[in-house]
Amino acid sequence: MIFSDNLIFRDMQLQSTSIVRDRGQLTIPDLIRVRSDWVSPGSVVTIVQVRADEIVIRPHVANKNEFDWNRLWRNIELARSHKGTYLGSLSEFIVADREDRR
Repeated sequence: MIFSDNLIFRDMQLQSTSIVRDRGQLTIPDLIRVRSDWVSPGSVVTIVQVRADEIVIRPHVANKNEFDWNRLWRNIELARSHKGTYLGSLSEFIVADREDRR
C-alpha cells in the first residue's frame, strides 16, 4: 500500500477521499479523471449500488432499445423550420381543431 496526500494505491487501484455536497454532487478527484479517459465534462455514467456500502460508477453504454433523443430533436428542429400559411396562434389553432373534431 502506498500513501500520497489523500490518495491510496492498493493493488494498482487508486483510491481517494471526496465529499458529497448538499445536492448529492460528488467531485471525482483530478488524478482519477486523468487516468480514466471516459470521465470528462458531460460524460454520461451509470451508477450502481452493489451493496449497502458500495457504489460503482461506470461509463454508460447505450442500449439499442433506448430512445434516440438526437433523432427526436432533429425531427423537432425540422418541423419547426417549415413555414406554414396559417397566420394565427398555434395554440388557438389546436384548440379550434380539437373542438371541430368532437
